Amino acid sequence: MSTEVEIFEKVVMQRRSVFQKDYLPERIEDEVVAKMLVMADRAPTHKRTEPWRFVVFTGQGITKLAKFQSELYKKVATADGSFREDRYLNLLNKPAESSHIISVGMKRDAAHSIPEWEELGAVFCAVENLYLAATAFGLGGYLSTGGITNFAEAKEFFGLGPEDRLCGFFHLGKIKTIETPLSKRKPMEEKVSWVKD
Repeated sequence: MSTEVEIFEKVVMQRRSVFQKDYLPERIEDEVVAKMLVMADRAPTHKRTEPWRFVVFTGQGITKLAKFQSELYKKVATADGSFREDRYLNLLNKPAESSHIISVGMKRDAAHSIPEWEELGAVFCAVENLYLAATAFGLGGYLSTGGITNFAEAKEFFGLGPEDRLCGFFHLGKIKTIETPLSKRKPMEEKVSWVKD
C-alpha cells in the first residue's frame, strides 16, 4: 500500500466523536479551523450547489451563541409546556467548554433543481470531512443535532431562510489524548452483499 493510503486509512479508522469532558481548556488556533473548513468545502455536491453554510463561534462569539440558544429554547419550550431548567442551563453553560462551535446549515438551491435529501447528503458529507480533518489535526469534535437545531425560529440567527435547514452544531476542542481504541462496529459482513455473477 502507498503511504497516502496508509495515512488515509489511519485517519478514517481513528475518526470518532470526542466530547467536552475530554477537551483541554486551551483554544484551537483559528487558522487550523479555517483549514478544516476548506477541507469540508471539498465535499461532493450535485450540480455544484455547495449547499453547506457554516458560522464559526469562538471567544465571545460562543457566549453570544450560548445566550441566544438558551433564551430561544426557554421561549419556545415555555410556550409549548416542555421547558426543563436542566436543558436551559446546559444550553447556556456547555458551549463554553468548546474551543469553537460551528453551526452547520443547508442553504436550499433557489431553483429547487436538486431534491432536498441530496442537498442534505452533501452537507453531511462536508460534516464528515470536518470529522476527518479534526482527526488529522489531532483534535476532538462531534456533531450535536439537539438543542435548537429543529427550531424554525433559530434559522435567521445563522443566516438561513425559511426553506433552509439548520442541521446541527460541530463542537471542537484540543483533547487530552489521541490514544483511544477504535470505536465499536458490527461486522461488515452484516451490512454488505456482493453480487459477482
